[in-house]
Amino acid sequence: MNMEQAFQTFLAESAELLQDMEDKLLGLENCEDATESVNSIFRAVHTIKGSAGLFGLDDIVAFTHVVESVLDDVRSGSFVLDEQLINLLLQCKDYIGKMVDSIEGESVLMTAEDLQLQQALTNTLSGYLNKVHSTSPATMLVGINETDDYQSVSVIESDITIANENWHISVYFGVDVLRSGMDPLSFLRYLATLGTIVHIETVTDGMPSPEDMDAESCYLGYEINFHSNATKNQIEDVFEFVRDDCQLKILPPYAKASEFIAIIESIQTDELKLGEILLRCGTLTQRELDDLLHLQTSVKQGGTHRLIGEIVVADGLASSEVVTAALHKQAQGKKAKEKQAQTVRVDAEKLDHLINLIGELVIAGAGVESEAHLTGIGSLKESAQTMTRLVEEVRESALHLRMVQIGETFNRFQRVVRDVSKELGKDIDLQINGAETELDKTVIEKISDPLMHLVRNSIDHGIESPALRAERHKPVTGNVTLNAYHESGTIVIEVSDDGGGLNKDKILQKARANGLVSPDTELSAHEIYQLIFEAGFSTADAVSNISGRGVGMDVVRRNIEALRGTVEIDSEYTVGTTIRIRLPLTLAIIDGFMMKVGDVFYVLPLDIVEECIELNACHSEGQEGRHYINLRGEVLPFIRLGDYFCKSQRKAKRENIVVIKYGNLKAGFVVDELMGEFQTVIKPLGPLFERVPGISGSTILGSGEVALILDAASLIHLVMQRDGKAMSVAAQQSALH
Repeated sequence: MNMEQAFQTFLAESAELLQDMEDKLLGLENCEDATESVNSIFRAVHTIKGSAGLFGLDDIVAFTHVVESVLDDVRSGSFVLDEQLINLLLQCKDYIGKMVDSIEGESVLMTAEDLQLQQALTNTLSGYLNKVHSTSPATMLVGINETDDYQSVSVIESDITIANENWHISVYFGVDVLRSGMDPLSFLRYLATLGTIVHIETVTDGMPSPEDMDAESCYLGYEINFHSNATKNQIEDVFEFVRDDCQLKILPPYAKASEFIAIIESIQTDELKLGEILLRCGTLTQRELDDLLHLQTSVKQGGTHRLIGEIVVADGLASSEVVTAALHKQAQGKKAKEKQAQTVRVDAEKLDHLINLIGELVIAGAGVESEAHLTGIGSLKESAQTMTRLVEEVRESALHLRMVQIGETFNRFQRVVRDVSKELGKDIDLQINGAETELDKTVIEKISDPLMHLVRNSIDHGIESPALRAERHKPVTGNVTLNAYHESGTIVIEVSDDGGGLNKDKILQKARANGLVSPDTELSAHEIYQLIFEAGFSTADAVSNISGRGVGMDVVRRNIEALRGTVEIDSEYTVGTTIRIRLPLTLAIIDGFMMKVGDVFYVLPLDIVEECIELNACHSEGQEGRHYINLRGEVLPFIRLGDYFCKSQRKAKRENIVVIKYGNLKAGFVVDELMGEFQTVIKPLGPLFERVPGISGSTILGSGEVALILDAASLIHLVMQRDGKAMSVAAQQSALH
């Protein structure tokens, strides 16, 4: 096994387990039956502890063992998991995450302040366990001799034989286990953290003669008498990394028979097979069940037939009483095994490289198709079209690989809302809608911080104090809502609250006082709300450690615009506020609509194109300087791309209007030629051109020419600002819907 690869897997899985632990802890307060959640939290801590033990990370093993012990007492009903303990476990989760992030080689490098926090957390946890740690946790739990560089297992010999109360573990390591980078002794050290090794016998039957011995080979086996309250699965997990390179047999204590039978009787589901029932109650592990099924199949092919129950009893894996109870349960019916979804981890860099290659393939394919049309050869044109179709399917499949649900990002804010609301003395619920909405992984990574700032602002500035909410006849509990949905080829993310809303008069007054707006300038509600995104602008009466310094909202808008997105605000004073973010689904490849003005090509995202019409057929401007038309009773403002970008007064004999809709805004772009649909590989502009208004990027055509990708949102706002005063109020409202 590649240990470096295994270590990277440990880091990735630890992050996932810790996030799952946090989600489950946050959900406990509103959970009627917390049993499964507590079990899931326990399994997360136990898995991290086990994996850390295999890599010799004793500091993590020691701390997680204490957390695990507290959770085990919760599972057994020794004490209730109240809000105080949930807060403590959340702090422990954070600290475990910090320890994992601080791994350097085979050590966990923590600062003195971190170690003080660890000691405080351990002491608090020990208060629940009613015991005092007189020695360091690592020494007490694993039996490490701190004066010795070589860590040895603490084995407790006992003159009292209580075999029926102890586990019997028979483990014979494979001959190549040392070559794989595994130390057999490390597994025994970790086993000692789960209980007490009462007796251990080293089996040397496999030792060759001295002249035939290979120093890099392992010939030893161990017969272990082990006292522990751990489950069979937990004991088997100790040997997970060498399970395929050893012979392992775990025989349960006979004293556990009554426990197994009680679990079997409590199983509510019907139609389980015998092996599945024994697996559910903990008598068998999944690997043992698989081995038994394989053995049963082999024996059956040899002409004889043995039942699973017979094999289990004969091999001593369970007592006859347990098997009888399982057979009785099986008599109630059978149920097919549920299929478990299988996933494969793929490095993000490899996926990005694949997307880049497919982008280049799209460009090359466009060139081939263009050349095929120039030749006029029918068979070549047909082959080129087939290739283009296949490339498009590959593109869609590859982009789908990078799409992830936004719910995982939304769930991270549960902790933020909980902690910040308690800090501010407010009672706030977080509601999540559209968690299944998918978005490009790259976009999600870059939108997390802006969303975090908006959520914190909603909690701090949006939701009023309990006293003010009562005065306004609102429920004491405020609501912050995260919502996501697809619209016109974009994803819309909304952060809403039922708080005090934005005070337009106060914002305008502050803006004028700061010199952002001249005293005689009249602004619309939309323009006033946009002022909160100006650098250094804040209406907070007091500065807190959460917000109020005027730093952040301008960064939020900058980060969103860098993703080719826009941000809008809807608010009603004393009622609430909704901040709406529109983002492209992906930053790599889109379906585009290509147009031409003079010798310049332009591309728009195809999903925002409503229709294309001939300008002359719609009666061009009747008055000099008017830039809107009557489109089937609807006022449609438009802009001539040639005039805006090229300052050209030349007009084509036949002009067309491309009607687009972005959000609730609608406008038209006048162009010379309509080139049709085009697979667009988005290329960033250089530093010299990345700030050009109205342009969001570029793409390469099959001919090698460059086409500019239009920033539709900024161009539409330009049209609305330019023609807002010229159009009547009624016409303007019509154009906005």
